[in-house]
Amino acid sequence: MNTYFVKSFEEDFTTKMLMGKKKRSFQTLDDILATKTIKPNTKSFGQKKRLSTTILHKNYTETYRPQGIIFQTSSSPKYILPFDLVLLSDAKEIVVHYYRIKDNLHVYYNHKLIKGFEEFIFKDISLMLKRFNSPQSAWKAVNAFRKKNGYELLPRSKHRLVEYNEAVFLNPVKIKPIALFGYRKKARTLANKYGLRYFKSAKDFYERTCG
Repeated sequence: MNTYFVKSFEEDFTTKMLMGKKKRSFQTLDDILATKTIKPNTKSFGQKKRLSTTILHKNYTETYRPQGIIFQTSSSPKYILPFDLVLLSDAKEIVVHYYRIKDNLHVYYNHKLIKGFEEFIFKDISLMLKRFNSPQSAWKAVNAFRKKNGYELLPRSKHRLVEYNEAVFLNPVKIKPIALFGYRKKARTLANKYGLRYFKSAKDFYERTCG
């Protein structure tokens, strides 16, 4: 079975990196497609700089942002989580959309992970799916974990953060570009420009390709 990865982008189709207190453009789509490489761009929660992606699966077809690139790679993620890593942090107020705290992102990223977070780290997607075959099971487990460690339960408004898995690479990843997705016109325009397939969402791609 083919494995498809997603790297979501902000609306300008670039990856970003926190430099000082500001988030700056790090890698453009043009550079990604020219080099067929996506570089690690996230440094947060006391972890090594990493590239966070999502592996598409019938129970995990959502993405962090509504536009991005779908790709394949011969590289294997260093580890996989059944949800966004932020749910394992000690942040008192977990934010679903980082753009809402763009002026304080450096403070937010400085939070630490809750002791014992490693129980949600998996070496591959099959092991993760054996324990968490759906966002619903992951939601229950992470809330139980947070409660056990003295943290507040997550309100339903944070559920979107368990609707996609997080597959993490620590080194630049050589990719085979497959498609671009996004509901805005820009995604279709860029797909045409680069000769890639276009889909309105990663879910749309998965259902049409793997469904």
